[in-house]
Amino acid sequence: MQNMRLWILLLPLIFLSFSLQSQDGATIRGNVFDNESGDPISFGNVFIEELARGANTDLDGFFNFSELEAGTYTLVFTYLGYDSTVVEVNLRRNDIEYLRVFMSPSGVTLGEVDVSARRDQSQTQVQVSRLQVSPSELRALPSTGGDSDLAQYLPVLPGVVFTGDQGGQLYIRGGSPVQNRVLLDGMTIYNPFHSIGFYSVFDTETIQNVDVYTGGFGAQYGGRTSAVIDVRTRDGNMRRNAGMVSVSPFQARFLLEGPIKKMTPRGDEGSISFMLSGKTSYLDQTSKNIYSYASDSLGLPFSFTDLYGKVTFLGANGSKASLFGFNHQDRVDYPGIASVDWNSYGGGARISIIPANSNLIIGSTLAFSEYEIEMVEGDEPPRRNAISGFDIGLDFTYFGATSEIRYGFNVHGLSTDFTFRNPVGITFSQTTNNTEISAFFNVNQKWGDAIIEPGVRLHYYASINALSLEPRLGSKWNVTDDFRLKAAGGLYSQNLISTINERDIVNLFNGFLSATGETIYEPGSTTREADSRLQKAWHIGGGFELDLMNNFLELNVEPYYKHFDRIININRNKLRPGDPNYVTETGNAYGLDISAAYDRNDLYIWATYSLAYVDRDDGFQTYPTNFDRRHNANLLVTYSFGGEKQWEAGARWNLGSGFPFTRIRAFFGDLQFDRSNEFDVITGNPEVRPIFEEELNAGRLPYYHRLDLSLKRFVKLTNNIDLELTASVTNAYDRENIFYFDVVELERVDQLPILPSISAQFSF
Repeated sequence: MQNMRLWILLLPLIFLSFSLQSQDGATIRGNVFDNESGDPISFGNVFIEELARGANTDLDGFFNFSELEAGTYTLVFTYLGYDSTVVEVNLRRNDIEYLRVFMSPSGVTLGEVDVSARRDQSQTQVQVSRLQVSPSELRALPSTGGDSDLAQYLPVLPGVVFTGDQGGQLYIRGGSPVQNRVLLDGMTIYNPFHSIGFYSVFDTETIQNVDVYTGGFGAQYGGRTSAVIDVRTRDGNMRRNAGMVSVSPFQARFLLEGPIKKMTPRGDEGSISFMLSGKTSYLDQTSKNIYSYASDSLGLPFSFTDLYGKVTFLGANGSKASLFGFNHQDRVDYPGIASVDWNSYGGGARISIIPANSNLIIGSTLAFSEYEIEMVEGDEPPRRNAISGFDIGLDFTYFGATSEIRYGFNVHGLSTDFTFRNPVGITFSQTTNNTEISAFFNVNQKWGDAIIEPGVRLHYYASINALSLEPRLGSKWNVTDDFRLKAAGGLYSQNLISTINERDIVNLFNGFLSATGETIYEPGSTTREADSRLQKAWHIGGGFELDLMNNFLELNVEPYYKHFDRIININRNKLRPGDPNYVTETGNAYGLDISAAYDRNDLYIWATYSLAYVDRDDGFQTYPTNFDRRHNANLLVTYSFGGEKQWEAGARWNLGSGFPFTRIRAFFGDLQFDRSNEFDVITGNPEVRPIFEEELNAGRLPYYHRLDLSLKRFVKLTNNIDLELTASVTNAYDRENIFYFDVVELERVDQLPILPSISAQFSF
């Protein structure tokens, strides 16, 4: 085992040596920027006329052409919404030429920009079970309170289910929240959503791009068995000071950004920028007067505060370093019932180095984050959990003529501290310190119209002395310019365990722990030991992409299957100290996701449908999970109108079949004989408790549907000063969607009713 750990650490160095020795020919590379703000032009087109060879820029506006012969080349840079730019390069043998290119905006609409960029990516990347979300798409969604947010947009994506407006959780293609890894600039975010389900911890104004991998993700990601949400923030404005202030009945937001050292017009010197954003809610106060009907006289007792800061150093040769940090706070207070407080903070650095004499791009990440939560329910002892972790990673990207090789390693440290007492008075307490070491190797190889992306990940979990060898494979075949077939799959693992009981409807306490050396048993057994304490899952998916109507309509169809070999949960029904602390299950998730996007001129339409089956086997029975939504459909429409497109109308409609629930057979009076000195067993009224059916989740709640509307007015005050006014309404026809049924009080609790709002955003 010691030798295996050594190989994990040596693999990146071996790959690095191989790549350096395999360089051949000359290289042209560089970055493309917006001439006004200094922002990178992501997913733009770069074309060498003499070779009829093209490439796309990445998120940082970076492009690369390798293995070129000496000579003079004409590079044409195009991107819808910008004027074309032509650059001539004289290339010597084995030379590496770096370019900084600035493009000026033109009058073409941003919607057409997204269409062009997405089509180019779809022909050069596998993109199975991968969904990209841009800031413009986030802002197009009719939003609760008038403020666009990632938490409101994610449920519009196929395969994504959100279980409620209050204390709801996000489930992706059959995976529970703990099986989804959420990253912010490379940092792990343990709780990305606030207790009121409309808001995430991310500020839309800071987001550059969001990649949502609903399954089958590549070898560069690991440590989770279901999905990945990778959030990248943009850099601050490199050319001028700018900012934003926004107010609504729900929250207030601000953003400040600008250059510490300005980017020069020629871009021949380094530059430094900063960005600081924050948002805070006051819904617990305003709802008592505006939305008092939403939760009786208590209003909506949710409050939160988010802060994020970033400083970026950009070198003249394209190398970049960013320092960033965050703090997120959340509180829920139902007087006399329960209160929940959680706090999360962290920070880190991301460095990207472009060597002058190599086709390698070297990246490095150093990050730390911590999450603490406490829940108090009546007179019960509080539940507490804390989790902290650090990441140290190094990755390398090598560019060939028709290939891209990426490899690296990561060290992840993790500490957990958890205390919980179950209903029968048994206390569960755990404190752990864990280290995970991983290495990955991934290749993107193009052969004519085909793309193949094999990869492998080695992931070692020190606390349980387990090594996971995880093959990954993705492929795509461009059958025609308009029709593409694709497939992907792989093996995935994780050691993190959630304190949430997936059989509960409302989960305000979202805590984490990790498996240790304790014995884990097979599902339904207390004697048959499991062959491993590691949780694993297999993914397989595929489908096709079809461009229609001159590429303005894209259809995507993806069937998928996930098998969870082992899911570990806390044994919340532990009756005696000698009972196991953990119980295990297996699970399956399979279905079909269909999406269609139409984007032309002033009209954008996004439609999705998901057919899903999700079950768990606890060793006694196979049952559907409480988030097994069989049918889920979304329709999003936005339309811009007016002389200068100063108006935008939006509508989003969601339809979902009912979630499963376990039926009640009877009720009984729980006589507290062990507390006879406090309770008169003859004359006292016992606490009423339900007796549930043995068959789990055999019932189904009614269908859910909701319509959200918005109307925006854009006012341009000066060249750099804008005002955006938004009128919105959530649950426009006041649908009474059931949240859960209180079986003791025999009372139905609904999701939030109609919520109108007016907001204003001032940008400068």
